[in-house]
Amino acid sequence: MSMQTSATTTPQWPRWQRLLAASITCPQALADRFGLDPAPLKAVTARYPLRINPYYLSLINQPGDPIWRQAVPDVRELEDTVCPADPLGEEDYSPVPGLVHKYRDRALLLVTGQCAMYCRFCTRKRKVGTREMAAAGSAAQLDAALAYLEQTPAIHDVLISGGDPLLLPDGRLIPLLTRLRRIRHLEIIRLGSRVPCTLPQRVTLKLAAALKKFHPLFINTHFNHPREITPEAARACQRLADAGIPLGNQTVLLKGVNDDAATIRELMRGLLKIRVKPYYLFQGDLSRGTDHFRTPVEQGLAIMRELIGHTSGLATPTFALDAPEGRGKIPLTPDYLQSLGDKLIFTNYQGLPCQYPNPR
Repeated sequence: MSMQTSATTTPQWPRWQRLLAASITCPQALADRFGLDPAPLKAVTARYPLRINPYYLSLINQPGDPIWRQAVPDVRELEDTVCPADPLGEEDYSPVPGLVHKYRDRALLLVTGQCAMYCRFCTRKRKVGTREMAAAGSAAQLDAALAYLEQTPAIHDVLISGGDPLLLPDGRLIPLLTRLRRIRHLEIIRLGSRVPCTLPQRVTLKLAAALKKFHPLFINTHFNHPREITPEAARACQRLADAGIPLGNQTVLLKGVNDDAATIRELMRGLLKIRVKPYYLFQGDLSRGTDHFRTPVEQGLAIMRELIGHTSGLATPTFALDAPEGRGKIPLTPDYLQSLGDKLIFTNYQGLPCQYPNPR
């Protein structure tokens, strides 16, 4: 796909619909572009689909770099004998298709099976972009899910995900939000979207203005590497923040992508600069086809030790593991406590001993 370049060499990208339509989805096209053997790519994409839009493709500097690893199929996806297909037990907590009710007061609503780029480490790798999720967002499925929400007053918070809900055209997204806002006990609406990172051109001024009407509305996005924080991504986040939408970020700890303290620190500080609050740093989910991305939990704890106290609390996410079988998110924190009694004895972020009198 061609794009215009200004005198300052800033790319002038086509509209997001054209970018999405021009995505690489064929293994042969990817092999031709990078001089790869197409056979392994075809084997992987026969099970797990491929999509890399031209914008995200442009962020790849060379094969094997952190952007490449997130987007390009790897034969190791077919060699995973450790991880189950449904790592979080979502199917067991789905009272109606397309809706997951795991926590009493909140629910997950899946409205599309499509993403702007199919991440190779995806939690829903078994479904996203495949026939397994083809019904997501259908009128019948949405009606059933919305009926369940209406009939369950304990639910105060709904997270819209998929796939990526911001890939819905305005003509489908805005009516969906309108219907949700009519459910009186739904206090909070959240959107989980990687679009500000993978296809920021989707965040138009028109979209931001439309979303502004549905407050309190929150968006959690997903940046994994500092190189994903581009001028285009910054502009998308600025538009959403200017519309009064609080932005959080959920990073996944990925081997060969961001599994060192320097990269994570740079990423978290960079996110604050574009008005995105680091929210979670996730230990990789046990999703089949992703075992080669997983890092030891000790590595994540060591990274947190390099963040806590060494950088602003605003730039320090919660390191967490989403427990298998739908048991929920578990915060993982470095252990500073040495003794708990009349005196609290602990070490600080510098390793220095400290005491605090414990009231009784």
